[in-house]
Amino acid sequence: MVTRQSLNALRSARRRREQYVGNWLPEPVRTEPDAGSDLLLAESVSVAMLLVLETLGPDERAVFVLREVFGFGHTEIAASIGRSVAATRQIAHRAREHVHARRKRFDPPSESAREVAARFLAVSTTGDIQALMDMLAPDAVELSDGGGVVSAARRPIVGAEKIARFLGGLAARGLPDMRLEQSTFNVLPAMIVYSRGEIDLVMMIEVTGGKVSGVYLVRNPDKLVAVADTLPLAR
Repeated sequence: MVTRQSLNALRSARRRREQYVGNWLPEPVRTEPDAGSDLLLAESVSVAMLLVLETLGPDERAVFVLREVFGFGHTEIAASIGRSVAATRQIAHRAREHVHARRKRFDPPSESAREVAARFLAVSTTGDIQALMDMLAPDAVELSDGGGVVSAARRPIVGAEKIARFLGGLAARGLPDMRLEQSTFNVLPAMIVYSRGEIDLVMMIEVTGGKVSGVYLVRNPDKLVAVADTLPLAR
């Protein structure tokens, strides 16, 4: 019953996202700093994996998660989604090939990566463009999600200089009564930015090879309602 309700929600959500304004990012999920101890489970809530899963159809996504993350058998999954076992096997194979072709190697943030992210998060509020560029990978990507509700970059920003200038511009404009709080979201080092006591955005940082390779800014208010809740990752 839970699987069927989840599939209905996924299909409804997919229809809404076909009309989504700007970049789509998953809802930030606050996780413990050491949540990467279960690598497979940690990867399942990582931003990179959730972006890949978003390209799957609802049935493919349900089958992939139930099979690859939670280890259910094809017979159990078939009964849950109302398909034959043979069809479920085909869906699982198709989903696995799709994900493997698009997924990046997942390594939970090391202590050194967290240190890089912490320095980057601190500098991102100063407007020091050169310092930001020094920490960004040449091919880094920034994605902002405002959902068409609040202002945000509607296209991906690619390249160290462009990202640094974008973040520098945000820092220069500032926010009224701004307050910062470092945290961990989706197993990534992150920062919550408050304005007038309310959460304005969550910035998540991905580090690869000692350089910042991904910057994810979630400003859509609908995705920030559960930011205060910590999700313990467990099977």
